[in-house]
Amino acid sequence: MEAWLPAPFAARRVLEVACGTGWWTPHGASAATSWLATDLNPETMAVARAKAMPPNVRFAVVDAYTFAQIEGQRFDGAFAGFWWSHVPLARLPSWLHALHARLEPGARVVMLDNRYVHGSSTPISRRDADGNTYQQRALDDGSVHEVLKNFPTREQAFAALGARAWNPRWIEHLHYWILSYDLT
Repeated sequence: MEAWLPAPFAARRVLEVACGTGWWTPHGASAATSWLATDLNPETMAVARAKAMPPNVRFAVVDAYTFAQIEGQRFDGAFAGFWWSHVPLARLPSWLHALHARLEPGARVVMLDNRYVHGSSTPISRRDADGNTYQQRALDDGSVHEVLKNFPTREQAFAALGARAWNPRWIEHLHYWILSYDLT
């Protein structure tokens, strides 16, 4: 997936959503014209900033649900790695609408995330009334936290994309999925 990621963004101005510690940033950005890696958490972005990055990468603290901090900026590419699964199902349409509003017609969008693999993935601890699923995550300090973690199917993901999504493609790996599409 790391080797595959640069090609969809070659010569594009890309908005990365929820970059976290920047694992995917250098891979995706390597062929892009420019890459804006965003996250709401400055502490995780500090980890990303400390990594070797291509010179076309910039960072910004941005709310992924509103993108208000980058109002007026437009992109012809967007990437979200391991973010979709943490968006509550009720917020998914408005999040996708807000993302698409920052993108020009013809923009390329790529998202990748985990598949649920029975016997390998952390078990789902509960499902709420909206259909969201959760996992219990233990930290090194012994504390346990409930984390929202949804696992969409191809059909669910395609249905959520909205009217501007064109030519959606789904690649399924053993533990991961990749969704890519263009905007009209």
